[in-house]
Amino acid sequence: MHEHFFQCPYCWETISMLIDVSQTTQQYIEDCEICCNPIQISVHTENQNILSFQADNIEQ
Repeated sequence: MHEHFFQCPYCWETISMLIDVSQTTQQYIEDCEICCNPIQISVHTENQNILSFQADNIEQ
């Protein structure tokens, strides 16, 4: 597991989450710990390193 810090796309606060770097491709929805809005997370890893991380607001 790797702690990754990023800005919430809604409230712009810096938050962190634990990323399982053993999985090469991940997509899921996680609520912001500050404003509770849903964030679409996309992560790509290789050799236990995060290659790309994207946090987007969910279009409604």
